[in-house]
Amino acid sequence: MPLHRRLPKRGFTNIFKKIYILVSLDDLDSFENGTNIDAMTLLSAGIIKKIGAVKVLANGEITKAINVKVDKISEGAKEKIIAAGGTVEE
Repeated sequence: MPLHRRLPKRGFTNIFKKIYILVSLDDLDSFENGTNIDAMTLLSAGIIKKIGAVKVLANGEITKAINVKVDKISEGAKEKIIAAGGTVEE
């Protein structure tokens, strides 16, 4: 019997793990003021490659007031968007 079949298997793969598509605030700063941003908007702009659960991270700065509707958002990103005059909906 081959060695790879004789050795014990290690580890665990969670089949229920939720995988997010990560988007930073620098990517969102390219939109105009007052834009409603969701997964379809990000897909049409070329920021993400496929539709899925989107998470916004607080990498970078945002200067425009935008309306964000995503699946998940970090606390720092939420504060920066609200400080710029935008709204956040999860």
